[in-house]
Amino acid sequence: MPIVIRKAVKQDCARIMELIYELAVYEKAPEEVTVTLDHFINAGFGETPVWTAFVAEQTDENGLATVQALALYYTRYSTWKGETMYLEDLLVTENLRGMGVGKLLFDELFIEAKAKKYVGISWQVLDWNEPAINFYKKLDNVKFDDGWVNCAVRL
Repeated sequence: MPIVIRKAVKQDCARIMELIYELAVYEKAPEEVTVTLDHFINAGFGETPVWTAFVAEQTDENGLATVQALALYYTRYSTWKGETMYLEDLLVTENLRGMGVGKLLFDELFIEAKAKKYVGISWQVLDWNEPAINFYKKLDNVKFDDGWVNCAVRL
């Protein structure tokens, strides 16, 4: 069934949150998802949106369209390079993995990044996530950086 890549709209947020939870389960940390749907909606579609997403929508034989994948990003600023796209989450639901949907989303991210004159796209991947790492290795000009340690403070 055909896949359509499009920008996410407010009505997609509940389904996007389901996919985010699916990602958290895959990453063995479902309890880490603490954002509420209301907060998520406001962060993407409120007065000062902080994130943007592309979704991959699939329509079944009955004409029902369902979001099956997402690529959520925000603008990050590098004092050395300028504005970059930071890809927070890329997820293709399990039954569509390996069918080119991730590549379609990345193609759209590349178009968006060039249109916004970002200097690049960056993201993180867990070191044990071999399927994702192998997928990223197939993309042009991807650099894996072992020289940085992730740090965070939770408030």
